[in-house]
Amino acid sequence: MTPDFVIGFGRQAIELTLMMALPMLGVGLTVGVVVSIIQAATQIQEMTLSFIPKIVCMFLALLLALPWIMDQILAFTRGVLTNIPHYVR
Repeated sequence: MTPDFVIGFGRQAIELTLMMALPMLGVGLTVGVVVSIIQAATQIQEMTLSFIPKIVCMFLALLLALPWIMDQILAFTRGVLTNIPHYVR
């Protein structure tokens, strides 16, 4: 195992992690901005008003993205396990 291989393997794992987190983070960001605009327009500054919708929407996004996330995890794991003989050399 060369240092380039280890760096590439780590980079691939980090990219996969970021891609799996992207749907939930994007939904949380969008809902947070919309709720903040509504709070600024109505001058209601309740903390739970911004927290509850973000949690609910992020959970729904997780439910919708879960099949894709599982496919990505399985493909990565399958690739790692099938290439173990090449990694040992």
